[in-house]
Amino acid sequence: MWMAVCLLSAQVVSAQVDEAAGLKRSLGRIADSEALVDALNRLAMISYETSADTTFYYTVRARRLADSLDYDKGKADALNNLGVVYDIKGNQQLALKYYNDANLAYTRLDDSVNQVQTAMNIGGVYKQLGKDQRSLEYFRSALKLGYQLSNDSILSLVIYNYLLWFPTQIPLEEKRQYIREATAIASRYNDARVLIALDHLIAKELIEQGDRKGGIALWDSVINRAIRKQLYYVSMDMLVEIADYFVPDDADRAAAYYRRGLEIAKNHEYLFYRRLFARKLFDLHTSRNEQQEAASYGQLLIALFDEQEQLDNSAGIDYLDYAIKEQQFERLAERARYQTFFLVLAVVGCVLAIGISVVIRRTLKISRRLNAQIVEQNQQMLITLNALEQSQAENGRMMRIVAHDLRNPIGAIGSAASLMLEADNLPINEQKMLKLVHKSAADALDLVNDLLHTHERPDDLPKDTVDLDRLLHYCVDQMAVKAAAKNQLITLHSHPSLIVANREKLWRVFNNLIGNAIKFSSPGERIVVSLEVNPNHVLISVRDQGIGIPEHLRTKVFDMFTDARRQGTEGEQPFGLGLAISKQIVEAHGGRIWFEGNADGTPGTTFFVELPR
Repeated sequence: MWMAVCLLSAQVVSAQVDEAAGLKRSLGRIADSEALVDALNRLAMISYETSADTTFYYTVRARRLADSLDYDKGKADALNNLGVVYDIKGNQQLALKYYNDANLAYTRLDDSVNQVQTAMNIGGVYKQLGKDQRSLEYFRSALKLGYQLSNDSILSLVIYNYLLWFPTQIPLEEKRQYIREATAIASRYNDARVLIALDHLIAKELIEQGDRKGGIALWDSVINRAIRKQLYYVSMDMLVEIADYFVPDDADRAAAYYRRGLEIAKNHEYLFYRRLFARKLFDLHTSRNEQQEAASYGQLLIALFDEQEQLDNSAGIDYLDYAIKEQQFERLAERARYQTFFLVLAVVGCVLAIGISVVIRRTLKISRRLNAQIVEQNQQMLITLNALEQSQAENGRMMRIVAHDLRNPIGAIGSAASLMLEADNLPINEQKMLKLVHKSAADALDLVNDLLHTHERPDDLPKDTVDLDRLLHYCVDQMAVKAAAKNQLITLHSHPSLIVANREKLWRVFNNLIGNAIKFSSPGERIVVSLEVNPNHVLISVRDQGIGIPEHLRTKVFDMFTDARRQGTEGEQPFGLGLAISKQIVEAHGGRIWFEGNADGTPGTTFFVELPR
């Protein structure tokens, strides 16, 4: 019953046909662009029962317009609708991708109601994939957030689907309490669909408790109520379930339910359910050796499959191709950004080369006046000098670009945070967050300075006594927010240990290693940071269970501007500088840095930093 109840997010559907017709007529008259996006997304959502192709068509229109307007709510709704389309089409992996993207977008918008809905949908997809533990996590998260909503209409639907998917994992008394709560909420919002669905659960529970007569009577009553309220799509799964229940001991009654479902599906053009009921009737009559009836439904099945094939061919929509092309477009856009960057560098290099050529030409004219020996020596010196000047000029230009592009916005962030901290009566949580922003901006400026001064000698580093335990706790606390965004947990095993070092530089190293572990680990994973003290050195390790490092990239990860860059598990962009700078800092302290695969054979990587005491 997942497809029948969950996807509409508990919205009233009795007038959806009229609403769809009205929306189609009004599309050409909507002047406000964002309102047009909302109308297209709404039309897509209420069309899925009759045609997934129609949902897909209006969703793509809404998404293109929302992208051009940079309308975040419209983008989020379109992502959710794409999840619905791929859920209906049976592609759970793509459904999971779009539901998760929509959930993240709603989280950024602080849209709690839709966060609950998408978390519930993600839990449902994980259940279909057989990943019960992940499914439970998302359902419990949806329930927790749902109970915090002032407008809690979505909560009754979450409770219903939770009970539907995990009936054996919820104690009987707790299940009854959930049903009472969901019934009260659905009644408050006059949600006929959820009330009927909850009565369906009660009917099945009565049968399980031994009251077969009462349970069947209620089940029959629920089906009739759904049909009277024109909730035909909901009634489909109920008719299938009750007919399947009667097949072993009352085949005639089972056949009657199947035929009733087939008639409703035929009247409302539910092609999927027409095929399902026809197949059920064919199997039933075949098992009873009723050849004539079986042959009749066999012919109907063939006709229905032919009808589906004609619909698929006439639709002209390749859903998988859309998703693939979207990913290709994202990769091409990223590639175009890098190509533009290097094209600018190439133009700068050409200008420098022309300038150097002019200098060389002038120098050669003067050199001809000198004797052959001086000319030969000067030529060698000029060649060497020009090569060094070109390298230095290119490096200086790149560094100025970095400083110009990064210093100003980072400085603005720090200044804004400072001004906000001066406000009176600022809540403690906000003060803490603003101080973290201010500190992070200052650290980011220091990172830029490190990039501009990577040529400095290690002996130039100012050092002082540093408590590694406090430094690691600070790094973990700072990165906890980033980890929480991916539902990850950072665990620290440490105790006080003093060394002579540059605190800010080491903070940068550990921050980068923990940040990489978060970036390349999937949501819900655990990251472990440990400190081990030996007589002559300390050993810090950062262990994750992420995607690991392929063999062909292992020799390149510590290179400056390495080509071993990869996106994170949720599309985080790499820059190829962090590990190279970390290696320089560690070696400047007389230490070493390396990585290994996890010793226990689990996926992921462990990075080690060894520093002298």
